[in-house]
Amino acid sequence: MTLCTTPVPLPVKVKFLSPLCSPESLVYATSGSAGIDLRACMTEKTLVIQPGERHRFPTGIALECTMPGVAGFVYSRSGLGTKEGLVVSQGVGVIDPDYRGEILVSLLNTSNVPRTVTQGQRIAQLVFQPIIRAEIVPVEELTTTDRGAGGFGHTGKS
Repeated sequence: MTLCTTPVPLPVKVKFLSPLCSPESLVYATSGSAGIDLRACMTEKTLVIQPGERHRFPTGIALECTMPGVAGFVYSRSGLGTKEGLVVSQGVGVIDPDYRGEILVSLLNTSNVPRTVTQGQRIAQLVFQPIIRAEIVPVEELTTTDRGAGGFGHTGKS
């Protein structure tokens, strides 16, 4: 049984930009994976990221999502972030539906030791999600709620 699938698979055209990246390397790790692993498609065999520094890695692919209203989102790999402290530097990368350039992943080393990334290493995951565009409606007042303008920590700690 296949898990986490839509009734009809989402057609995504992928252009492979480097011989270091191939269709075999761009797969879901398990039948239940939400994201496709993105790999460091760099010419160097290894690259060291110092604590607090970031580095932008090419992935060797460009893509075209053929379904309107869907975009790609680049998320950190949970194990890489938790165990190594390497996370997507901007939190989440957005691949707009009309972008046709190479997907780049910026990793930030949040650990206190240098971390090494190797050529072909899985560095992030690409998840396709629907997007909703807003229609901006200027108003003088917003409706009231119990919370109102209460912000960070407004509801307490427990």
